Amino acid sequence: MPIPFPFSAVVAQEEMKRSLLIAAIDPSIGGVLVFGDRGTGKSTAIRGLAALLPKMVAVDCTYNCDPQAGDDALCADCRTNRAKKGPLKGRKVPVPVVDLPLGATEDRVIGALDLERALTKGEKAFEPGLLARAHRGFLYIDEVNLLEDHLVDSLLDVAASGENLVEREGLSIRHPARFVLVGSGNPEEGELRPQLQDRFGLSVEVKTPQDLPTRMKVVRLRDEFERDPDAFVVKWKGKDGKVRRLIEKGRALLPEVAVPDATLEAAGRLCIKLGTDGLRGELTLIRAARALAALQGDTEVTIEHLKAIATSALRHRLRRDPLDESGSTSRVERAVQELFGA
Repeated sequence: MPIPFPFSAVVAQEEMKRSLLIAAIDPSIGGVLVFGDRGTGKSTAIRGLAALLPKMVAVDCTYNCDPQAGDDALCADCRTNRAKKGPLKGRKVPVPVVDLPLGATEDRVIGALDLERALTKGEKAFEPGLLARAHRGFLYIDEVNLLEDHLVDSLLDVAASGENLVEREGLSIRHPARFVLVGSGNPEEGELRPQLQDRFGLSVEVKTPQDLPTRMKVVRLRDEFERDPDAFVVKWKGKDGKVRRLIEKGRALLPEVAVPDATLEAAGRLCIKLGTDGLRGELTLIRAARALAALQGDTEVTIEHLKAIATSALRHRLRRDPLDESGSTSRVERAVQELFGA
């Protein structure tokens, strides 16, 4: 398995790194969409984050169920074991990070009949797919805007319900499938379906650095990593450890972070001014601001937290305005400036 480039060694792209950390602290935000130029560190940062995530406690089952979860969030086997034997036992395991390749079949993604057992033993058994493996972890889709429509439909169903229902070949299986969806791509190669785009909590635009010192630093670090990956990872182990501790502290602090009415009102005024559809934008904005506050060690969400995360939370939720030629990023930034000042 290839050694991932350390997350803390990724140069620039601060909005992308911050958004990934926020999603790691509060998975309910809905994941991160990273669009931008080729070769700007999108997949590098995502795989680097996966390598430093704190381990989670899971039951030794197909779906890595949480032993403390309610019955509705457990697989059928874990529900049965709890009913018969009492509290479930857990162990620490790495957070799963599953790649969904563009060429994957629907059976590979959602699961299907286990043909080997069916042919050799005559048993109807379920063979879990990628969605099962990604439960309680991350599902990463590179070139997400090129994903086939039938796979997009499957993802939309699971993202909305938090569980995967498979009914085929005489099987009827329902299992938990809650994961952080992370997608990356180049907008020049095609647009993302609006229904799937809306399911991402945060949207990040990355660009090729234009200043010479930054470009030199990126090339120097990447070259050093490729010449001796093991030594490079050891060199950055301390800084990656600090990021891991930030995530752990942020997760612990998150339930204690308060959102004052004044901050809720400010979020509502911003979304009204921008004309976002529905209330998902406001909910995501508040959740992301709360996770950002936890990441920074604050116990109350302020206007400053809203301002910092507004562009990432709202840029992909705006209707196209034929009278406004500026991009969605500029529109959000302008609205924030008009409502809250610099």
